[in-house]
Amino acid sequence: MNDAGEIFLLETIKSLKGLKSNSEKAIEQISEKEMHYIPDDESNSVAIIMKHMAGNMLSRFTDFLTTDGEKEWRKRDEEFIEDNLSKEKLFEIWNRGWNCVLDCLSNLKSNDLTKTVYIREEAHTVIRALTRQLTHYAYHTGQIVYICKSIKKSGFKSLSIPRNKSVTQTPN
Repeated sequence: MNDAGEIFLLETIKSLKGLKSNSEKAIEQISEKEMHYIPDDESNSVAIIMKHMAGNMLSRFTDFLTTDGEKEWRKRDEEFIEDNLSKEKLFEIWNRGWNCVLDCLSNLKSNDLTKTVYIREEAHTVIRALTRQLTHYAYHTGQIVYICKSIKKSGFKSLSIPRNKSVTQTPN
C-alpha cells in the first residue's frame, strides 16, 4: 500500500494534469489570433498567461530541491510582454514548463516532502511549495478558461457539466 506521502504526490500530479488538460481544451476552442486578445489594460491574454506559467514552472522546478525557486536567469517581466508568438511556439514554451514540473514531481519521494526548499529566499516545506504552486497554477488556468469562454461566448464547449444539464433525464 502507498504511504500518505506517495498518495499526496500522485494526487498532486493528477491535479496538475487536470489543470493542464482543461486549459488545453479551452485553448483548442480559440484561434491563434484570439490567444493574443487582451480583455482590458489590466488583464493578460491567454498567450501571456501561458508564457508566465511556463516561466514560473521552469524557475520553480529546475533543481527544485537544491536551488531557490526564483532563478537568477528568469526574466519574469518579459513573460508579460505581448509578443504575438505563434500558437505552435506558445505550446512549445507551455509544454517545456509542464514537462519540467511533472518530471520533477515524478522523481520526488515521500521523504522529500518534509525537506526545506526556498522560493525568493523564503523557506517552505516541499508540501507547502507544491501546494503554493498548485494553487498558483489553478488561478491562472481558471483565467485561461474564462478568457476562452468570454471569447467564444455561447459557442464555448463546456469543460464540465453544461448549464442546466446537472439532472439527467430518465427514459420513460
